This record gives sequence, structure tokens and C-alpha cells, in this order.
Amino acid sequence: MTNWNAPFRSKLTSSAPNPINSRVVIPGSKSVTNRALILAAIAKTPSRLRKPLSSRDTDLMVKGLHALGCEIDEIKTDDGFDYQITPKKLTGPTQIEVGNAGTVMRFLPPIACLANGLIHFDGDARSHERPLAPVISALEQLGVSIEHNNKYRLPITINGSGGVKGGLVEIDASASSQFVSALLLLGPATEQGITVKHTGASLPSMPHIEMTIQMIRAFGGQVEVNKNSWIVKSGELIGQDLVIEPDLSNAAPFMAAAMICGGSIEIADWPKLTTQPGDQLRDIFKKMGAKIEQTNSGLKISGTGNVVGIDIDLHDVGELTPSIAALACLADTPSTLRGIAHLRLHETDRLSALATEINNLGGSVTEGPGELLIKPAILKSSQIFKSYEDHRMATAGAIIGLAVEGVVVENIETTKKTLPNFPSMWQGMLNG
Repeated sequence: MTNWNAPFRSKLTSSAPNPINSRVVIPGSKSVTNRALILAAIAKTPSRLRKPLSSRDTDLMVKGLHALGCEIDEIKTDDGFDYQITPKKLTGPTQIEVGNAGTVMRFLPPIACLANGLIHFDGDARSHERPLAPVISALEQLGVSIEHNNKYRLPITINGSGGVKGGLVEIDASASSQFVSALLLLGPATEQGITVKHTGASLPSMPHIEMTIQMIRAFGGQVEVNKNSWIVKSGELIGQDLVIEPDLSNAAPFMAAAMICGGSIEIADWPKLTTQPGDQLRDIFKKMGAKIEQTNSGLKISGTGNVVGIDIDLHDVGELTPSIAALACLADTPSTLRGIAHLRLHETDRLSALATEINNLGGSVTEGPGELLIKPAILKSSQIFKSYEDHRMATAGAIIGLAVEGVVVENIETTKKTLPNFPSMWQGMLNG
């Protein structure tokens, strides 16, 4: 049983049926929506983004681009709305609020360098702790003037000169692939193009860099990929008419529900080909005991109520870790989740948060520098599961709450970051 305890809202109580049987429509991908918004804003012709995500992170991106002068209109449709983006000359001065959105705090500053005037960036308290130095350093290498009080973190003020010459930048993107994507997205709008060289020992979440490259090419940009370096040529981007894919990472808690409760869930419109890291859930959950079938209308996942532990390197798909850890703590055999040290720098320190909350429920999680070791244990009922204002921690608590009586997920409202209607979607799934 899962209870929802959210500010200014009634507590919702739901019992998971056994077995479960439902079809779920997942909203658009945050990663695709925010990249498309950036590329549409710097294109030479208008774009139409169909079925985009409207969440806290994407709304902050829209507001930030609006503040810089880009024209973005919502066009109502039968099943929601589209974004119509009309590029304009970017201008300052202005202030941009990034919240705690990694894509906003890392993708928008390079684009702001194309504007004239002072552009001030700030965000939530946690945003001041999250790494931004590689992006700031790269922009300084390109000759951009940035005030950051020698801290290389938010808040920052960019003194935009109306354009960026371009050239070679060297960065260590070991903490986040978003550092690379941020600079690649700027590349077509520079005068000479941009070459980004990664100097670090490792690079997490390569699928997100591949997503960025694919989308730049979809808008007509030219990208050359070498080992640990990328070259984006200067050139005009052409506006596109795009349908935003559903966010496959956000499908994880719903897929896990079928495995825990038994029965089946169909995720509507699962793409047959995609660069989204969430697509790897098909193989991961299959190894943990699920039956996976691609259907004409989506993806069907079936479970028996028995979950198998897994030993897996999640370096490239770290955002899936909270859901996998939640499922693993309900498994019959141990699990080892490796290659995830970079998750300590996300919305919260996800390794510490997961270990703390699962162990508070009576679980057996050992936290390593970059791994979680999870052993089977009988979990206690009637406990608070803290979200740490992290949307993926909140959904991890919801997953565990399907199997453990009386778990209360603190601040379920934090799911609005990427999945604005999660409580009602969850209740709808449980009601079949």
C-alpha cells in the first residue's frame, strides 16, 4: 500500500491489485524536449514540437528561452498542446531561474552567450552545489566573460557579446555527459564551429551524448565524432516538425509494478528505435525476471511477483538506478549496481539517499564509492520514505510501497520535475 503525503494536497491511499493489468501513456521525454527547444531557438526557421513534456524542468527551459527573446507559443491540440517556436535575435539583460534542472543550468548558459548584455543565472539551493565548472571553463576558453566569484558554480552572470567565435575547448566531463551536450548544442551557432575534447578518465551516460548528436543532425547540423572528441561545424539549422518520444526512463516505476504485483502493464507508443537510455529497461528487467514483448501499440511487460537480483554496470544509464535499486531490494537474490559514482552529484546524492531510505525500512544495502550492494531482507511497514526533493527517489519509494504496507512517500509533488501527473497516473494504473 502506498500513501502519498504531498504539501497542500490530501493524502491518497492506494492498494495494488494482484495481479495488475493496465495500459499507461507516458508523457514526452524531458531530455528530448529540452534539447529540441534549444535547437529550435537557434535555428533559422520556425519549428513545431508535438507532444512535448510540460514539467518543472521543461517549463524552466521555456521561460529561460522566453527571457532571452525566443518566441514560444503553445498550440492547443486534441490530446494536449504543441510548441510553436519562432527564433528571434537573443538579447539581454535578463535573469534566468534554473531551479534544480541539470539541462537548464548547463544547456542555457552557452546559448545565452549568443545574446547581448548581462544574463544572470541562479537556482535552487541544491543547484549551487551541483557541478558546472566544465561548462564555465569551456566558455571562458572561448573568450566569454563570466562572473562567478572564482567559484565556477551558480549563481553566474554572463556578459554576452552577441556571438561566440568558437574553436577548441578541453573539458573533464567525468561528472556529467551534459557538459559535452551543452557545448555541442552551441556549436552550429558559433562563427567557426566548435571542437569539444573530453580529457577525463571516464564519461557517463554516452546515450545522452548520442541523443544530442542525433538531434543536431536532425536539425541539419554537421557533427564529426572521434575518440573522446566531437567537432560541430558552424552552419544554419533548419526548423523541424518533431513528435517528442515518451520518456522511457519514466516508464520504469510502472514496469516495475507488473513485476512486483504480477500481471502485465503496456507502455503505449514505445519507440522501436531510440537513443533514450530508458530503452535499456527492456533488457534489464528481463534479466530481473520480467517477460517483455514489443506490441503494435507499445511495449508489454509481464511479471509473476518474483524478482531476481542483478549484477550490472549502470554507468551509461545511471538515471535508471533508483527504480532498479527499489526493485532489487524486493528481489530473492542479491544485486550489485556498479559504475554510478556520478549519481552523487545529481538532484541529491542518490547512492547515499537510496542506501539510507532502504535501510531505514529494514533493508540491507551497502554503499560503496560508486556502487550499491543490495541483499534480500524483510522490509518493515509504516515508514516514511524521504524523497530529498528528487523525483526519482520519490518514484523509488512508490515502487517499494507496492510490496510494503504503510510506506509513506514524502513530498510526492517533487515528481513534477519530469512527470507532472504521477500520483493520478499511479492511481489509474492500480485501478486498471
